[in-house]
Amino acid sequence: MTGDSGNISDYMLKTAEMIIRVAEVVDVEKAGTLISEILSGRRIYVTGAGRSGLVAKAFAIRLMHLGFPCYVIGETITPAFDSGDMLAVFSGSGETKSVVSAVEKVRELEGWTCLITANPNSQAAGYVDLVIDLGESSGNSADLPPEYEVRQITGQYRSVSVPIGRGSAFEMVALAYSDAIISALMAARHLDPDEVRLRFSNI
Repeated sequence: MTGDSGNISDYMLKTAEMIIRVAEVVDVEKAGTLISEILSGRRIYVTGAGRSGLVAKAFAIRLMHLGFPCYVIGETITPAFDSGDMLAVFSGSGETKSVVSAVEKVRELEGWTCLITANPNSQAAGYVDLVIDLGESSGNSADLPPEYEVRQITGQYRSVSVPIGRGSAFEMVALAYSDAIISALMAARHLDPDEVRLRFSNI
């Protein structure tokens, strides 16, 4: 391949370096709080919009593999939420209307909520119990348009500063973070990988 496509290995290394930079400054106490809430026996709900929603679903699958009761908001088989449940939200901006509505509703229902974001000063952050910051915030969240699609198309998306797609940066860091949470949960429960594999899809 010729032209300005760049070296694929270099782009991959820059992505890895970005994840390392965030990992070096991530708040381990807040991670511990999230892990404790998951281990507390609560039913776990997850949500997110667009690609962040796919990261949320990946997290849900891994939690199911570990034997935790986990549901994705919006799916047809997702049961009603109650005060003993928790919600994990993945949103780079923390301004997406569907995400803000979800955390507002969970607050009304007196559930426990965690926001995993690149914008700890966002609207959604004001409604949750725990904010996990995986990005570098700058500017005023009010400057961001509330519609997810508009932010993606126009590039108005606050995230980790790297020479790759700004939205993609958050999602890659969030995926690595959520997988690290899964590893910690496996260690806490003393789960054997063979036992986990028994819950993998076989149909």
